[in-house]
Amino acid sequence: MTISSRGRYALRMMIDIAENCSEGFVPIKEISKRQNISVKYLEQIVSQLTKSGLLRSGRGSQGGYALTKTPREYTVGEILRVAEGGTIAPVACLAVENYDCNRKDFCQTLDFWKGLRDAIDKYVDSVTLQNLMKEKTAKKRGSRSAG
Repeated sequence: MTISSRGRYALRMMIDIAENCSEGFVPIKEISKRQNISVKYLEQIVSQLTKSGLLRSGRGSQGGYALTKTPREYTVGEILRVAEGGTIAPVACLAVENYDCNRKDFCQTLDFWKGLRDAIDKYVDSVTLQNLMKEKTAKKRGSRSAG
């Protein structure tokens, strides 16, 4: 299973907005510069995040994007599911609720895949945006003291 660039960039965008929204909305051009991601690609991602209610937008000269909740209220899982189109399942038969597989009644690996999906879900739902922000801060402090 591979998380797409859309999922990875959505996480980076959400962290960036969380870290830079103290003065209001964060312009997408600023996110693009800091994250080295094209504005066009960010616009696609931000559209999904806004439609799902994870972000809100503001128009005008002070416009941009802001979180709808505090960073500790977002899980990595919910952000990835929105960015990845609803699921982060390791196999196709678990990605869709009523997947019609002719092997499901005797599949020897289905329980393994379900266990893996459950472990992934448990982990990504246990990590918050706030946790990721703290990781970045800790890494910055560590690199300064190591130099």
